[in-house]
Amino acid sequence: MLFPDFRARRLRATPNFRRMIRETVLTSDDLVLPLFAVEGDKVKTPINSMPGHFQLSVDYLVKEALAAHEAGVPAVILFGIPDKKDALATRAYAEDGIVQKAVQAVKAAIPELTVITDVCLCAYTDHGHCGIIEKNTVDNDSSLDLLARTAVSHAQAGADMVAPSDMMDGRVAEIRGALDDDGFSNIPVMSYAVKYSSAFYGPFREAAESAPQFGDRKTYQMDPANAVEAIREATMDIEEGADIIMVKPALSYLDIIYRLKEEIDLPIAAYNVSGEYSIMKAGEMMGWVNASEMIMETLLSIKRAGADIIITYSATDVARQLNA
Repeated sequence: MLFPDFRARRLRATPNFRRMIRETVLTSDDLVLPLFAVEGDKVKTPINSMPGHFQLSVDYLVKEALAAHEAGVPAVILFGIPDKKDALATRAYAEDGIVQKAVQAVKAAIPELTVITDVCLCAYTDHGHCGIIEKNTVDNDSSLDLLARTAVSHAQAGADMVAPSDMMDGRVAEIRGALDDDGFSNIPVMSYAVKYSSAFYGPFREAAESAPQFGDRKTYQMDPANAVEAIREATMDIEEGADIIMVKPALSYLDIIYRLKEEIDLPIAAYNVSGEYSIMKAGEMMGWVNASEMIMETLLSIKRAGADIIITYSATDVARQLNA
């Protein structure tokens, strides 16, 4: 088809034409809102590198979760900042841990809202790594039991889904087995299967107070240069019992999302991470860009690449726009 016999602009001429032939449709049902829980009452501490987001005590976190729910967001994912840290991350799996209390409060106030919990140790260890340190390195196998205990404690508190983000080998199988043994065979696992060692995590580490105190996470998070490895990681986690496969970050890895969608038959989640959010917000503060328009275009690109679920700090605002 060539001009002038074919004129592509004919079907762009009106808003209704554009709506009728739109190939990718983003809805509020696609969105998950991350929230950061801290101890205390009436605590709302701004996260300087993430405008509009806060470390929240449970009372305020419930209000944010309710606002998201009323906007049409179907789920939140909870991260905790404990009141104390130690080498064994004991507050990660404590019955009265901050995430456990936040889960209970949110489910009590908004039972129909889906509550997902991030399962990791980095925010709870005094060294800031995602596993147990032995001989100055993160020991994979000794970390698995603590990760599984954390996931079970979240399920016992009422979480609807757990999401291990640590990138230890074998952790999905360990968590799946522990959940099943404790009577939680119906709790799904959303695995951060394809989690890259990324420069885009900086603002999150401020928010979760989880920066490593020595070294980096390149021995367990993936090399940004690798794509075939993503298929291997996803396949391993599926075989271990994962129900949803996540790619993190999203924007620099749209090709990975697309490739996974072609290769596997499970739902794909993508995490539109803190750095991606903060860059757009900072650009708007400088008067250079319209962050709302950029965010919507970004989320459409993630959906177009093949993501079924998008975790984004813009979830509430975007849901309000979509449902207006």
